[in-house]
Amino acid sequence: MPVQAKRILGTALAAAIFAVLGAAAQAQSHRPIHVSVGETSRPPIGWVEFCNEHPRECATRPSQPRDVVLTQKAWRDLVRVNRWVNESIKPVTDMEQWGVVERWSYPDTGKGDCEDYVLLKRRMLMQAGWPREALLITVVRDKKGEGHAVLTVKTDKGDYVLDNQEEQVLLWSETGYRFVKRQSQGDPNLWVALGDPRPAISTAAASTR
Repeated sequence: MPVQAKRILGTALAAAIFAVLGAAAQAQSHRPIHVSVGETSRPPIGWVEFCNEHPRECATRPSQPRDVVLTQKAWRDLVRVNRWVNESIKPVTDMEQWGVVERWSYPDTGKGDCEDYVLLKRRMLMQAGWPREALLITVVRDKKGEGHAVLTVKTDKGDYVLDNQEEQVLLWSETGYRFVKRQSQGDPNLWVALGDPRPAISTAAASTR
């Protein structure tokens, strides 16, 4: 197939996917597209210790919340980053790798657990020019009821989730998770409780992802 024909086909496919995404969002109109945000919550100990090890990365000033305009290109970037990190990093627990129950770090060894996947995806998107205020580390309870971490991306079309357990980028309400808390859009060192009134968890991961 000629190169130009491939490009046209690729563009058409991306447009079709984006149209399906919009239709799916409309079909879910009875559900909120953004997670309900509550009061201030305690940051996970893993984030606190990460900031102690990487003070420059956490030395940010409060800023205005920003949502990303979810264009076709932005959607492709999200899918590509999510898939690349998921396929490139080997899942291991912190105990297996570091001999401790909980340690948040960049997976520079090529291995890591859920928080490490999140940190890398967040860094890659920020390096690509995405605003920090739209990239929020989030603590959830997964389908097994276990603590887990994902990256919430705030967009004009809803809160989308990048997850090392899922190749697809899903709207938060499609994940089947219970959302517990996440970084504030205005300050990554300030964490806020999310929608569900059940008790929050203080850490994000325990098992291999």
